[in-house]
Amino acid sequence: MNSIDAPKRPPLLTLSGVAKTYGSGTLALRDVDAEIRQGDFVSLVGPSGCGKSTLLRIIAGLIAPTAGGIRWATPDGARPADIGFVFQDATLMPWASVLDNVHLPLKLRGVARDKARPQLMDALDRVGLADFAGAFPRELSGGMKMRVSLARALVTAPPVLLMDEPFAALDEFTREKLDDDLLELWRSQRWTVIFVTHSIYESVYLSERVLVMGARPGRVLDAVAIDASHPRGPAFRRSHGYVDQCATVSAALREGALP
Repeated sequence: MNSIDAPKRPPLLTLSGVAKTYGSGTLALRDVDAEIRQGDFVSLVGPSGCGKSTLLRIIAGLIAPTAGGIRWATPDGARPADIGFVFQDATLMPWASVLDNVHLPLKLRGVARDKARPQLMDALDRVGLADFAGAFPRELSGGMKMRVSLARALVTAPPVLLMDEPFAALDEFTREKLDDDLLELWRSQRWTVIFVTHSIYESVYLSERVLVMGARPGRVLDAVAIDASHPRGPAFRRSHGYVDQCATVSAALREGALP
């Protein structure tokens, strides 16, 4: 690996030889090895179809690996009960208010809305939507819908937040604003974030480490540590360091795309 060593923290999860073959015979992942540390912000980048989203769903427990496994730093090595997941599509219930959409994870646990209201409003306040609790999805912009989706993922106070290209469909200005908001939330809450993106520039801006995946069957080819302090902002985007680290990730991606 040509990465710079990031500050050491206790490992939160370790992926060992993770592979996934679908029923059609498609080998999506092969021999994925990686370690995610407590409080990391890690991005997964790679060519289309390399298995980034598949790997994220395996980590979430939504699908099972065909081979290999994941060891969590819990007493029994099992996945934590609370993992937040934000999909590329906001997946909001169109007939429900913003408050009711955010309430859904707690409602599924049997927590009444009135009892949950302080938690719901706190989650909305953290994403800047406390004044829109009574609005409906049709009344929101694309960026606001993604904020609601993020608030819904945060309402259970998960220690791990998994994000599958959540801002890909947004315009560049909105995307950069949400990137900044996400970094501020991560810095204040110190979750562990695993973020899938096709954008080299977004991965370098957000992350402490970028895991570069090769073409299908996906595997981790390199881990590039992003040597930049926080908070980040427009000055970092214009810096030589940012450009150089984007070039490093881009070179690793090009190498991984070769047959």
